[in-house]
Amino acid sequence: MRWMEVTIETTEDASDAICEMLAQLGADGIAVSDPDEIRRIIEDPNSLAYADDGFVDSLGQDVVIRAYFAEFAEGIRLGAKSDEYQNPDGIGELYARIATGTVSAERVREIVGERLSDIGQFLPTGKGVVSHRYVEEEDWANSWKKYYSVLKISPRVVICPSWEEYTPAPSEVVISLDPGSAFGTGTHETTSMCAEIIDRIVTAEDTVLDLGCGSGILAIIADKLGASSVEAVDIDRLAVQVAVENITRNQGRIDCHAGELKDAKSKSYSLIVANIIADVLIMLSKDFADYLSPEGRILISGIIETKSEAVRDAMTAAGFRMIGCHMKGDWRAYLYDRASGEDIAACEAF
Repeated sequence: MRWMEVTIETTEDASDAICEMLAQLGADGIAVSDPDEIRRIIEDPNSLAYADDGFVDSLGQDVVIRAYFAEFAEGIRLGAKSDEYQNPDGIGELYARIATGTVSAERVREIVGERLSDIGQFLPTGKGVVSHRYVEEEDWANSWKKYYSVLKISPRVVICPSWEEYTPAPSEVVISLDPGSAFGTGTHETTSMCAEIIDRIVTAEDTVLDLGCGSGILAIIADKLGASSVEAVDIDRLAVQVAVENITRNQGRIDCHAGELKDAKSKSYSLIVANIIADVLIMLSKDFADYLSPEGRILISGIIETKSEAVRDAMTAAGFRMIGCHMKGDWRAYLYDRASGEDIAACEAF
């Protein structure tokens, strides 16, 4: 078998949305090369990563996203795999426009280009250049792994790719992670901000819901740091499959399943974590309270600065008070509770 590698040159602001779009189209693997992100990691005194002289400069200025689609005799496979979404009515409105079946490589590029234009309506996509080539199976299986290395994501948590080895310090918690084609390796600001806040606030009494769990990284962090119970939910069954594998690899005590907020199994979580795009957070803001305990908190991320005011307004209208805020680059993460009164947090390092 060989694979169609679709390459998109874009911006950091749009990279998460583009990755989500590619996953919805059925990409079997996604790799992201972000020069600015890599530079921040290397320059971070807490990071264990390093690079040879000139490596970062060689990456250029654009974020490069590579997605891999399986090629069969009848064409390139798009959409849910054979064991996914047996009930098309169950996939939710966010996935209502998934393409399915097999199409030509030219049609794949057209579809990606169309979806890229849609994203460009609310995020700067930069060059938005789409190209493709073919890679053989043995090359594809390992090509994306070079973009991931050991990362200290918070004061206590170290993310270690499953193919790497790492000896932790006594105070460190190590999470072995295989991102596969799901979101969440810890390198992006939206994930790292959540990890830092979870590291700071989670307790042994917490019951946690990770909504939009991706690779399962945030759920696993909460579990490793001692939360009483953790549930992880994602609308993408492929992400759930990857998350379950990562949970098993880390001997997690996590209930992970496919679904949306309405499919959560409790109505009284003490902490809800939702690292998803701003428009979805706005849509869900009125429903969060139905799943949160009276003293519960909700941590939201995935919020680009240009959407932050709209998110805050929606959360305030839904009866939440902001008690914590974190910012990295153009991204924001907010911590809310259900107490009455005005927001009590300025947006600064948490």
